[in-house]
Amino acid sequence: MSMRAVGWARTFPMSGGVREGRRWTEEHLAQLPWYESSPDTVDAIVLAVSELLTNAHLHARSDAQLVLTWDSRCVHVSVHDEAGHGGRPVRRPRSTGATSGRGIAIVDALADSWETHDQQHGKAITACFVPKVPGEQQPTP
Repeated sequence: MSMRAVGWARTFPMSGGVREGRRWTEEHLAQLPWYESSPDTVDAIVLAVSELLTNAHLHARSDAQLVLTWDSRCVHVSVHDEAGHGGRPVRRPRSTGATSGRGIAIVDALADSWETHDQQHGKAITACFVPKVPGEQQPTP
C-alpha cells in the first residue's frame, strides 16, 4: 500500500510533555514506509521534536501543540506555542559553557529546512525532514 499523506496531532503539557512527545513521535514515525531504512532521519526528527517542545515549554511558558505530517517526500514537524508576545526564536552565540540556548541551532543542523510562522496566539515552528533512504535519489526540500 502506498501512503501519499498522513498526519497526527497532539498537545503536550508543560509538565512531562517532552519525554512523552519523543515517545509519541517515534511511535507514529514507525508507521511510515522508510522507518526501518532511515534510522538517522528518525533520530533527527525525535531530537528536533524534543528541542522544539522544550523551547515552547521553557521560553513561551505554554503547552505545545505538535503536528507531524508525511507528504510522501518530507516529514513536517510543526510545534505551536501560545506565547503572548509571539516572540521568534533567536539563535544565540556559541558558548562552550552554556547549558541552554542551543535548540534552534540543533533544529537548523538536523532539518532540511525550517521556518517560523506568527500565529494569532503565539507562533509555530515547522521543520522539514527528507528521509535519507539508502540507494534512493533524494528529493530537494
